[in-house]
Order: sequence, then structure tokens, then C-alpha cells
Amino acid sequence: MAYARARAAIRLAGVVWALSGPAGAMAEGPIAGGTGMAGPVAAGPVTAAPAAWSFKLGGLQLTALRDGGFVTPNDGGDFGSKAGPAAVAALLAGSGAATDRISLDVSALIVRMPGHLVLLDTGLGPADHGALRQSLALAGVSPGEVTDVLITHAHGDHVGGLLGEDGRSAFPRATIRLSVREWAWMRAQAETRALAAVISPRVRAFEPGKPILPGITPIALYGHTPGHVGYEIVSRGERLEDIGDTAHSTVVNLARPDWTGGMDLDPPAGAATRRRALEHLAATRELVFAPHFPFPGVGRIEAKGGGFTWKPAPDTRR
Repeated sequence: MAYARARAAIRLAGVVWALSGPAGAMAEGPIAGGTGMAGPVAAGPVTAAPAAWSFKLGGLQLTALRDGGFVTPNDGGDFGSKAGPAAVAALLAGSGAATDRISLDVSALIVRMPGHLVLLDTGLGPADHGALRQSLALAGVSPGEVTDVLITHAHGDHVGGLLGEDGRSAFPRATIRLSVREWAWMRAQAETRALAAVISPRVRAFEPGKPILPGITPIALYGHTPGHVGYEIVSRGERLEDIGDTAHSTVVNLARPDWTGGMDLDPPAGAATRRRALEHLAATRELVFAPHFPFPGVGRIEAKGGGFTWKPAPDTRR
């Protein structure tokens, strides 16, 4: 489970996450299926240029923010642990991707609404060279303007940016919202206890299923972590769902949603949640934001055979 081990080593402003095994060092390289790294593939974050991609959802303006990337080797751990590396490699080859690794993006999402400037997840954080702060600047947002931070789950590539380089809150005015289950799990884990203690005064935990802000409702998507959620955003009849880590790879997870692997803490539950969520999204045709899909991670899910495929949203920016 190389991704899980390396993700556990992500540093939070000087707080080193607990590590259950050796993790790959930060590497310069492509963030979506490239072949720029020679030799054995080491799991770990990769840097990416900051970027902001704005679009409309009903009466709301949303902006996808690029933070970085993550690479995990195709070794039968994180993806297709029962199917095996050869089966995963066949899928990757069919999409024109490198067959020895799975390359993922790390992105966040901003929602502007009356009275609130909402950030969904916070990326890797400054200690692992996350570009979220620079991407926010490209979107015309300063950290002090953020009023709400919505967390899908408490893995380091989603909560790493909650702290600045000084170890203090990166978003000093923001209320931090995550599910009751995830908050309990976050406080119980040795590797996240220190972070939880810093942010605790700003945390408001919720039960999924009811709106927490106007037009934003958390959805239980348990399995990846005990309290993992997505967020349904609705405005003027238009919908977008932030699926968090329900699916990581547009190639492997969509073509074979039932394959299990070390990406999920509870692999059978993660696969069942993934299948159910993808079927729903393909049926409703609503927009999707997937933080690990190729930037900007905005598009739609379509059914294809026994699996699904990804249709990126067209770039309508002017």
C-alpha cells in the first residue's frame, strides 16, 4: 500500500506524520500519466504549477485549484490488489498512460456564495510544496477571506493545507467542517492528533444528509475512511458533487470500480460505495468534481460496459 504509506508521511508545517514504512521522496514529474521519472517508482507527492479554473454552477462561481500531484507504483498494492499489476497495466496501456505507475492530481475547490467563501479540502500543505496558496492568489482569493473549509476526509493530501508554514491555521477566519465520524477518527489517530489539536477550536462536526451551508449538503461516502463524505452543491437547479476520494483514477477506478486496493481503509466498503456513487452520477448526469482526476477534475461520469468513463467538462472560460 505504497500510496497509504507515503501519504502518512506527508508533513504538516513541521509535524511529521507517522510512517509505517519507507516513503518516496518528493519528485519533480508529470501529474497525470507521464513517463518523466526513470528507475523504480517511489510513491509520493510531486510538484505542479499553480492553476485556477473557474466556471459557473447556476448562480454560483466555482474555481478548481491545482495543488500538486501524487504518484503510486503499479505493484498490486493500491490499485487492483486482487486483479494484479498485469491487469492494471493493461488498463493503463489502453489509455496511453505509463504502465508502472498511477499518477494522480491533487486539487481543491472554491465556492463563492453570498456571505460565504467556501474551500473544499486543502491539499498537501506547504511542507510538501503544495501550490494551493498560489492557486488561491490566481483566483483572487486571500486565505483570510475564506469563511468555511469543508473536509472530505482527514488524509494528508486533503488536510495538509490547514496549517501554514508557521504551524498556525492557514485560514484564520474559517470554520472547519467535517463529519462526526471523521472528526472522531482524526482525533484518535496518532498521525493526525497534533493537527486536530490545533484546529479544534474552529471545528464544527456534522452528520451527513442535511445542508450545512445554503445549497451545500454532505453525503456519506464511507469506506475510504470511516467518515469520508462528498458534498452536493446545488444552485438554480444545477448540481455538482465533490466526490472526494470515492474514485482516484479515471482509468482504473472507473473501468473497474469493483476492484479493491490499499487506497481504501475498508476496501470492500470503499468498492461498494464507489459502485453505488458512480451509478448515481451516471444516471443523474450532474457535474462532478474529483480532486484526484486530471486537473481541473470537473466533468461527468458516463456508464460504459460494466464500468464507467470520464468526460471532462469543456473549457468555456473567456
